[in-house]
Amino acid sequence: LVIDHWRRDALERAYLQALALVPEAHYPSPEVRHEALLCLERIAQMLDGLKPAVREAFLLYQLGGLSHAQVAEQLAISSRTAERHVATALLHCYRVCFEEAP
Repeated sequence: LVIDHWRRDALERAYLQALALVPEAHYPSPEVRHEALLCLERIAQMLDGLKPAVREAFLLYQLGGLSHAQVAEQLAISSRTAERHVATALLHCYRVCFEEAP
């Protein structure tokens, strides 16, 4: 429970820091901010249980928009390992969403 609170607090701080860079005219409504935080929290929960290297490769690929080769270069691993890490994370997320649902 404490870890969940810390994770949510860290996500909220990071989100608010990112919002501080957005021009005020494009600032989202409180409802949109709340939904974004819920989505970020769900993503963080989905990625729990992944090895740090797998999580990092997945985030670089999915959120960073990097190719497998670029992920490999940034993490100093082979391109094939980057592909495997991304595939492992995708499978993990699929299982969390569809196999563990009540």
